[in-house]
Amino acid sequence: MMQHTRLRIAVREFSDFENALEEEIALYREKTAAVEFEAVPFEVHALHAELFEKNGLRSGAWDIAYLVTDWLAEAVEENTVEELTSYLKQKPIVGWPQEWARSITEPLYFSDKLYTLPWHDGPECLIYRRDLFENPSEQKAFRNQHGYALKPPTTWKQFADVARFFTRPGENLYGTMLAAFPDGHNTLYDFAIQLWSRGGELVDKQNRPLLDTPQAIAALDFYRNTIGDTSMCYPGGRELDSTRSGDVFLRGSVAMMVNWFGFAARCDREGSPLRGKVAIAPIPAQEGKKPISLSVFWTLGIGSGSKHKQAAFDFLHFLTQPALDKAIVKHGTVGVRLSTWRDSAVQEQVPAYRYIEEISLSARRLPRSRKLPTFADIVTDVATSALTTDEPSAQILKKAQQRIAAQKITLG
Repeated sequence: MMQHTRLRIAVREFSDFENALEEEIALYREKTAAVEFEAVPFEVHALHAELFEKNGLRSGAWDIAYLVTDWLAEAVEENTVEELTSYLKQKPIVGWPQEWARSITEPLYFSDKLYTLPWHDGPECLIYRRDLFENPSEQKAFRNQHGYALKPPTTWKQFADVARFFTRPGENLYGTMLAAFPDGHNTLYDFAIQLWSRGGELVDKQNRPLLDTPQAIAALDFYRNTIGDTSMCYPGGRELDSTRSGDVFLRGSVAMMVNWFGFAARCDREGSPLRGKVAIAPIPAQEGKKPISLSVFWTLGIGSGSKHKQAAFDFLHFLTQPALDKAIVKHGTVGVRLSTWRDSAVQEQVPAYRYIEEISLSARRLPRSRKLPTFADIVTDVATSALTTDEPSAQILKKAQQRIAAQKITLG
């Protein structure tokens, strides 16, 4: 009787991820029928808890897990993921690492050792409804109202102007939206973008978090004021995470949003109501500041307690093939190989791919530290206070800074 190996995969809950993985598993089982799979989706916060707080990777409960780059330092320092260098020596990955962008491979190495492999990229950008922005009637009305041309905004002042212009609740159209669900995840990303785009920094030269600066106060003020302003922002953002905000955009209810590249890619897949109607642009910044982006992406790692490590690596190795990386594009997930980004058919199907390489290479990264999830929880609490109380932003951030000092948190 044939012996079967069963691999358990902890997946980030998101239909695009789940559909892409389902296809990859089916293709793998065509050639390796002796390996079976159990893929279980988790919301982001629950996924982190399952892998770390509940010790799922070290205990062997999970053979493979989706790990966002925020968590890699924690995973490496706590010895929760298998080091892959020895596996690569025995079974090299074709083109690794030269056929991936440096922005994808460099964050995965710790002291020249590799622990996870990239699966889904996602630099942040401004995603906007090209059909609305290029409509002659809309352009004329906007110029009459504001005295300048309707185009993707380059400053936050222009962003607010455009958002208010397109907010028409009677037409179920809103100028913008922010995903403010307190998942310890997207609130940090939104805050970092708002801070960096105003010339601020998350840490000082000693890698101590900085939350009580003028730029941080301005960032939090803009964040809370935008979400609370129904004249420019889709209502209900406090209940939406990044994936659900993408669903709202896909329904055509929002004119523009700052979000992950993958949501622009979703809009151009087969059957999308926004196919051919969406484009991307740089994220706005404070006047006089350069636009920035943020690079955070999803990787796949092997649990250090897995009893099927070689089988798990063989599956991850299979997923790195150029054809597999390109194949997941149709699900709305974002390939990570340069060959996928540069593929003419992919760029024809999803025009946003013409710009992903430029965005990815210039995007900033969050500090790499095992304490980053702890810091993210503090930022989430900051955002929650800002959205649920009238306490001034300066006071909220001062309390958060005191909390950081009391816990002696550093991010280096």
